[in-house]
Amino acid sequence: MPQLANRASAFPTFHAVSLFKETLAMAAAGKSIINMGIGEPDFTAPTSVIDALSRAARAGLSAYTSPAGIPALREAIARYYNEHFGTRINPARVFVTAGGSGALTLACAVLVDSGAEVLLPDPCYPANCNFVVAANGRPKLVPTSAEKRFQLSAQDIRDNWGPDTRGVLIASPSNPTGTSIAPDELAALLAEVRARNGFTIMDEIYLGLSYEGRAKSALTLDDDVIVINSFSKYFHMTGWRLGWMIVPEHMVPLLERVGASLAICAPTLSQHAALACFEPEAMAIYEERREAFRQRRDYLVPEFEKLGIGIPAKPDGAFYVYADIGKLGEDSVSFAYRLLRETGISALPGADYGPAAHGRHTMRFSYCVGMDALREAVHRIGKLL
Repeated sequence: MPQLANRASAFPTFHAVSLFKETLAMAAAGKSIINMGIGEPDFTAPTSVIDALSRAARAGLSAYTSPAGIPALREAIARYYNEHFGTRINPARVFVTAGGSGALTLACAVLVDSGAEVLLPDPCYPANCNFVVAANGRPKLVPTSAEKRFQLSAQDIRDNWGPDTRGVLIASPSNPTGTSIAPDELAALLAEVRARNGFTIMDEIYLGLSYEGRAKSALTLDDDVIVINSFSKYFHMTGWRLGWMIVPEHMVPLLERVGASLAICAPTLSQHAALACFEPEAMAIYEERREAFRQRRDYLVPEFEKLGIGIPAKPDGAFYVYADIGKLGEDSVSFAYRLLRETGISALPGADYGPAAHGRHTMRFSYCVGMDALREAVHRIGKLL
């Protein structure tokens, strides 16, 4: 057998994988399942977007595109950011990718040297650490607190930046917490990173799903931030594998060279279809659905609190509730399996999102299910407790 790369062993196995397999097996056996573990909208692409895909396919628009994406889509993304999130970016800075994962892979490929350390919050989306590992970097999880809404602060940068640190990877709103970084704190954090000549990769995949006031991009505070976004969450196109980066203009030629080697280009038919996402009809649908997610949050958080499940930081975005089950007397992994096997509710243990700081006593619940399913879930959990 050939010897495997050492980095392969650094990719952890998550409990979510085995829980998902068991969830599928139970559903196949006829068990009533409420899936609050998956981070995938229960809405799908609007009809106008699907129609645009069909037209592109019939017109034969399936050939490779430029590594950076078709010009019309780059222009549409820049216009969307400028009109909705307070930026003033040139379309030449937009680089279309094969999903948000493709964007993070490219960002780490061009920013993370072998052995370089990258700071991330604990908790965070676990795959973010793996993008750093894939680039031969070293992720360093920095414990956060509910008082800081589970986000890194400027003080964290000062306390944890070492000789091998090269940058930070953060998300606002965040997975798994659904919390955002306050603008003044984000500005201070970005200033600390810039003072150390470091990079900031900002995951804004859930920025469109913000519920408290008008959301602003990190680019309004620092024009050199590397922003990651995707059509998966707000635009409900998870399997279409389409995302984008917004980067300083001098990075684009390098990204074109690296991106052409790793992926050639993002899926072409998805690119042409995505143009329809920005039409007024589709945007109105997305805003209606954002309101539906907000209503689900506003139902679920107080109901959990009535059951004795703590919500240490109320989510202001995304579609997750980061819950504290410490008072229930079980660790998160045991509780996740008990919840699935005894109630048919699938949710993910906090251990997957950062085992050190909060993993033992937290759970991530997704509200990517309808209100009827949420009410039934609350009823089942109440009976279990």
